[in-house]
Amino acid sequence: MTRAPKIRPRMNPPRTGRVVAHFGKKWAVEEEAGRIYLCHPLRRSQEPCVGDRVHWEAADAQHGRILEVLPRDTLLTRPGRGGKTRPAAANVSQVLVVLAPEPPYDLLLVDQYLVVNENRGIDTRLLFNKSDLLTKASRRGVDANLAPYRDLYPLLFISAETGEGMETLKATLKDKISMLAGQSGVGKSSLLKNLLPDLDVRIGGLSDGTRRGRHTTTSAMLFHLPGGGDLIDTPGVAIFGLADIDSRQLAEGYKEFRPFISYCRFNDCRHVDDLGCAVREGVEKGEISRARYRRYLKLLEKLPRIS
Repeated sequence: MTRAPKIRPRMNPPRTGRVVAHFGKKWAVEEEAGRIYLCHPLRRSQEPCVGDRVHWEAADAQHGRILEVLPRDTLLTRPGRGGKTRPAAANVSQVLVVLAPEPPYDLLLVDQYLVVNENRGIDTRLLFNKSDLLTKASRRGVDANLAPYRDLYPLLFISAETGEGMETLKATLKDKISMLAGQSGVGKSSLLKNLLPDLDVRIGGLSDGTRRGRHTTTSAMLFHLPGGGDLIDTPGVAIFGLADIDSRQLAEGYKEFRPFISYCRFNDCRHVDDLGCAVREGVEKGEISRARYRRYLKLLEKLPRIS
């Protein structure tokens, strides 16, 4: 006689929520009413990440389990074990790349951010923070360096110290899920505190609500902005690595290359020394920034050899 398969009983009716933090092997899920539960995923094959919309069920007043990760609009990944990638942040609608006069900004890193975002379908804005530290002469230098980007991406000069551009920034964040990215020291933490005056209270409340200590390591957190919209804070720049990018995607990630790529003689043109390369011709004619093209070549060297 064949035994009937065991059916896992439902603890409670499934609910819809959003993952707002990741603590070790568990995820903090916020229900629609705003209460937070510490949950573990039912299926190992579908790993949640901050920003995910999920179906979940409560086990008690503080814990539950994630039944299903709902379809994602966008996904950023980070390196995992064995050369694989893991989800890091989902449903991000825009990334705000933060630059500053100190430390000196790295435009190669900026281009890497942009390439990843272009391939993930995520809008990008450039924020030049600490604008109060610029003199007239240094401002001219910054304007010259960033000139190739002005026709490609919105650029906003801001200062958490003087308030320059902050109201425009808040309007940009309204009703979107945003993320700050940039080198260490460019002032992301100061911006976060300016946008979220009660940041420490929110972190403390999240930690208390999930029964975790305030100093427990978390890979990312999602905060609700007072004026509307959400902001994901994630440490490091690993999620903007080139692990999942091949040479074709790298070239497509340079927006100004796209009108030229289709005119290259060969479909597998790498835009280096290939015969009949329309991109390189565009550089020679001044239609593509030579500085951006040189950074493309440097990023191309960083790609895995299989690409």
